[in-house]
Amino acid sequence: MAKILIVDDAEFLRVRISKMLGGGNEIIEADNGARAVERYKDAHPDLVLMDITMPEMDGLTALKEIRAFDPKARVIMLTALGQESVVLEAVKSGARDFIVKPFERERVLNAINKILG
Repeated sequence: MAKILIVDDAEFLRVRISKMLGGGNEIIEADNGARAVERYKDAHPDLVLMDITMPEMDGLTALKEIRAFDPKARVIMLTALGQESVVLEAVKSGARDFIVKPFERERVLNAINKILG
């Protein structure tokens, strides 16, 4: 069982991803980057799935803060089409993978399995 932090400002997307991951994982949610950093520090999840574009603190800034706190943090960025330059910045900042929205269940599960082994 993995502890996974899902970060997106859209509640329906957090719910959708939670359902994709099934009942075998512990799910933690955050609706912006600032809360993601707080929840990461409190819960020390095994993996983070994080949107890039969010209010209060974007995913790229949150990624950098999480990686500063824990250099071994495993983060997959969720991105909309057309954000390729931001994706490159995220990878340079330590993101392990990225998933383009809208995404298929198999793509999400494959990315998680690849990172968690």
